[in-house]
Amino acid sequence: MKVRLYITLFFILVLLAVAFIFGSQNDQLLTLNYLVARTEITVAAAVSLFTGLGFALGLLVTILWRIVRKSKKALAKNKSQEK
Repeated sequence: MKVRLYITLFFILVLLAVAFIFGSQNDQLLTLNYLVARTEITVAAAVSLFTGLGFALGLLVTILWRIVRKSKKALAKNKSQEK
């Protein structure tokens, strides 16, 4: 199980490194239009921002999914013990 975790972490770090290397090679300005604002940032900053945001959201969803799954298992175990 630990080998799988290490391999997954390795691939995540490689993908993040590739994204940051790609972003650092582009110094062009990019205009982002929000609902209420507009900003100009470099492509490197945009790649870093959205890669980090995507990683954080994915991690959050995974953690919440595991918590729900464990709580459902515990609830099922409690119901089976009550019978």
